[in-house]
Amino acid sequence: MPIEPAPSPWALPSPETADDRGVVGIGADLAPGTLVAAYRSGLFPMHVDGGALAWWSPDPRGVLPLEGLKVSRSLRQAVDRLEVTLDRDFAGVIEGCADPSRPHGWINDEIREAYTRMHELGWAHSVEVWEGGALVGGLYGIAIGGFFAGESMFHRRPDASKVALVHLVEILAVGGGTLLDVQWTTPHLVSLGAIDVPRPDYLERLGRALERPLPAAFRA
Repeated sequence: MPIEPAPSPWALPSPETADDRGVVGIGADLAPGTLVAAYRSGLFPMHVDGGALAWWSPDPRGVLPLEGLKVSRSLRQAVDRLEVTLDRDFAGVIEGCADPSRPHGWINDEIREAYTRMHELGWAHSVEVWEGGALVGGLYGIAIGGFFAGESMFHRRPDASKVALVHLVEILAVGGGTLLDVQWTTPHLVSLGAIDVPRPDYLERLGRALERPLPAAFRA
């Protein structure tokens, strides 16, 4: 089970105070207590141009309804072909997501260290996809109750990140999860079933999800 961290010394702004970009504030830190408090209140961290740490609450917010995941025939074949594990190689997954050769990379050393610490405390989880013993894709994010905040995903083989997502949705659906947050929708995520929801709707869904128990797969 996750280890509850020491409370954050920071008073995080309300999501409703976000500017047009979705930024609610600049500063604070990435200590475990701050991160857990932020996700529980509907915020997530990401650096803005210039390197400052910002806290975000986009409106609309991207979510992927668990019952709405779209699995094509080719993706189903990839699911059947590739091996999938949970929390076997968190370091390898976050390294793949942080690959500096990827366009629009945003995972720096500060983010990597913070989420690795969250993994050590039982809050951050990874889904790994393997082919022939090699890590070819995966994703990671934060799980709190029935809520999962997807942070990033990567692939080194076609459909490998999608396979990780299919496995994550199965974990959440079986375990009673109710909200898979993808932050912003992209054409790629929309093709898999992601939708935009207004901030008030998102916060209501978040509140319900946080009251649910943590899926059993994340309690080990």
